[in-house]
Amino acid sequence: MTITLAETVRPGLDLSLSLDLQASRTNLWRCWTEGTLLRRWFAPEPWSVTRAELDVRPGGTMQVTMCGPEGEENAGSSVYLEVVPEQRLVWTMAFSEAWIPSDNPFMVAIIAFGDLPDGNTRYEALVRHWTSEACDQHSEMGFEAGWTKCARQLEALAQTLAEQADRPES
Repeated sequence: MTITLAETVRPGLDLSLSLDLQASRTNLWRCWTEGTLLRRWFAPEPWSVTRAELDVRPGGTMQVTMCGPEGEENAGSSVYLEVVPEQRLVWTMAFSEAWIPSDNPFMVAIIAFGDLPDGNTRYEALVRHWTSEACDQHSEMGFEAGWTKCARQLEALAQTLAEQADRPES
């Protein structure tokens, strides 16, 4: 299956990223949907994820806490809007849980995975914002560099899952 995001990027309101990752959709999906794996790649180093509680279903929550090298902490709660296994994840910070509006809606993230002819994966992220100010803030926070770094960390972790699967059992 080859897919790409069909959504139109809205200049000044959306940020996007498209990368070809050397990993399978299956392993990338696992890294996005298993909390123990998400903790290992979801924050750009030297930041780390200390908490990742995932209820991966429409209406389920994603609660993540990131910690910085100076001890700063950033906790966030999101709600999944769409979950299509190994193809698409859509989540928003507009709700904190159970359709309760959050204090800072900030964004909607659309993540898509598509097969490439070489067995690797096209990884696409589209991040939509309610206002140009929120989009500018996200860009200034380092969206492109940060999300690219995280995607490469995701790729490296997914590759280790493939290596583990290829090892003969002892």
